[in-house]
Amino acid sequence: MQQTKIPRTESSVSIIGAGIAGAWQALLFAQAGHDVTLHERSDASLMLSTSHWAGGMLAPYCEAEVAEPIISRLGLRALDLWRRELPDTPFNGSLVVAHPRDRSDFERFARLTEGHRRLDAKGLGELEPSLDGRFREGLFFPAEGHVEPRRVLPKLHERIIAAGGTIKFNSDVSADEVDGIVIDCRGLAARDEQGELRGVKGELILIETDEVTLSRPVRLIHPRWPLYVIPREDHLFMLGATSIEAEDTGVSVRSALELLSAAYTVHPAFGEARIIEFGSGLRPAFPDNLPRITIGRNNRIQVNGLYRHGFLIAPALAELTLSFVERGQIDNEVMRCA
Repeated sequence: MQQTKIPRTESSVSIIGAGIAGAWQALLFAQAGHDVTLHERSDASLMLSTSHWAGGMLAPYCEAEVAEPIISRLGLRALDLWRRELPDTPFNGSLVVAHPRDRSDFERFARLTEGHRRLDAKGLGELEPSLDGRFREGLFFPAEGHVEPRRVLPKLHERIIAAGGTIKFNSDVSADEVDGIVIDCRGLAARDEQGELRGVKGELILIETDEVTLSRPVRLIHPRWPLYVIPREDHLFMLGATSIEAEDTGVSVRSALELLSAAYTVHPAFGEARIIEFGSGLRPAFPDNLPRITIGRNNRIQVNGLYRHGFLIAPALAELTLSFVERGQIDNEVMRCA
């Protein structure tokens, strides 16, 4: 951290975008005593938000396989903030498995990550009885967690209001139309000012079955179609993994076939599950796939480019933004001047 002297002249904060990035910004600023107003262009369902279609995994150790070290650093700090602000967040760990033919990819994943312990078939079955006899070994990451985005975002919004903040849904505003410090968390909608942003499509399938019970996300390693299965309440499971350089919002036949086929190889009972929903969201990403907090003129700040790590790193980014506004602290890996 470097420090620069930035005079604090505004106590009111306007945040645009009530998805996971904006919600955490609003919560921490409201708790710090700022007069916070959170604006969201859609209604409380957040159907227009990328967060509505997210997986919600809090997995900084697993993400180290492909992500830059900054993601792990921010993610590890964010785990502490999730625990502090929402103590009921499930931290049951993550489980990584692979079929024997993909052993080399499994070993590569193990080498590129840390914070795990190896389980043999017996240990894996004890941890997740539904997977007993399905895999020879697994990697267990005990410190990781997961949230259900469509349930946790309303909880964050409630916390914002309890801390004295105001939320205005169906409020499609620009930075010029609001007062005080403006924190822009619009995601792809901010391309009018951040032209480098691109959308990366992430597809999901929601299925329902009471024949499988999982206590934590399970990642299936595969060279072509890696999969994660995330348990949700009411016997629901989210299947996901795609990361496609496209900006349409449909789910392709190929993706659906691959996700469903992979789920079937995790447990045959998924073959009899009921499909509840297909969907996709466009993740905002910069060319380097790294997040940015951009400090502009006239008390304007842009928080964007969270890519596929939104729920993992949003709390830590909010903490950095608050530290800049209140103490002038600069994180050189994340922050830049417009």
